[in-house]
Amino acid sequence: MNGIPSLAGWQPAADLLAGRTILLTGAANGIGRAASDAMARHGATVIMLDKDVHGLEKAYDEIVAAGHTEPALYPMDLQGATPDDYTQLATTVQKEFGRLDGLVHNAAYLGALVPFANYDNELWLQSVQVNLHAPYLLTSACLGLLNAADDASVLFVTDAAGRHGTAYWGAYAVSKAGQECFMQILADELESNTSIRVNSLDPGPVLTGMYRIAYPGIDSAGLRKPADIVNPFLYLCSTESKDLQGRQLKLTDLLELAE
Repeated sequence: MNGIPSLAGWQPAADLLAGRTILLTGAANGIGRAASDAMARHGATVIMLDKDVHGLEKAYDEIVAAGHTEPALYPMDLQGATPDDYTQLATTVQKEFGRLDGLVHNAAYLGALVPFANYDNELWLQSVQVNLHAPYLLTSACLGLLNAADDASVLFVTDAAGRHGTAYWGAYAVSKAGQECFMQILADELESNTSIRVNSLDPGPVLTGMYRIAYPGIDSAGLRKPADIVNPFLYLCSTESKDLQGRQLKLTDLLELAE
């Protein structure tokens, strides 16, 4: 299917991510929380970044209690972070771990679904800051760490709203579209002279806090839960996906699921 691997029936080895260090944003809740747990379960040291300190600490306790690889916590608010904050983060990771084998841009800011005629300028700035400026600044700060790995993966968690413009999705959709373009440019630049691969993944509708905000009136009983969709994250952060570069992936394609 256009070179997209099928993960239907794929089961990750217990040590799939053993020895790998992966930085994941938006790690305290939802998809980021589930992905962090799964990565730690399969041997990765996950650097969990989020502004929700209580959520990070709770996640840490649960991961350690389960006997998984101990994660590292990095409290940080992407909304107010400066370029110097990202430089300090990279310096800390360099000191503690020496490299990054994976970088997952999962944090996102939805804001509100309103027409541009009524759009708030502050909402625009907040959305673009978290969804586009932060991934750029974090990736730039961490390129040296990613280059230090034998095989590194950068993954952008995107959204259908960023692949096809739809009314009322505003700055969230525009910034997600920017992520997709940034991913493609970065993949093209890094493909020939580094061992870093760059891809994006649209997980589709998943029962998260953000989904409830976006669709408050929709029955969510049949939605996939974050824990149901972790295998693609494991695959894309492992050496098994080393031949994928610059791909705009969809979870439904990878798992051969109906939309």
